[in-house]
Amino acid sequence: MVSENRKPVSGNSAKKHAHLLGFGLDNHDGHVRVTRGENFHLFGGSQETHEQMQEQVIKLNEKLNHRGKRLEDVSHEELTDIAHELGVKILPEENSEK
Repeated sequence: MVSENRKPVSGNSAKKHAHLLGFGLDNHDGHVRVTRGENFHLFGGSQETHEQMQEQVIKLNEKLNHRGKRLEDVSHEELTDIAHELGVKILPEENSEK
């Protein structure tokens, strides 16, 4: 009998991780703004920009939760689609075949 909690043993036990990084580049007031969450870090920006980044990452996580997914579960294309819906700019996917 196998317990439902038992994790299968496999040769590859590495967990998949994903993290969002946000950078605000319009800080002219000397304040250092950093916000950390379970799957994101936001750095810099004016107060207004930093607040916008916070709002966008919260909404993005809400959309993921609504879909029953985590950041680790979505493809770059799906993340880009969600970000586009929210007006978030996403850097192009890095080509790993260099």
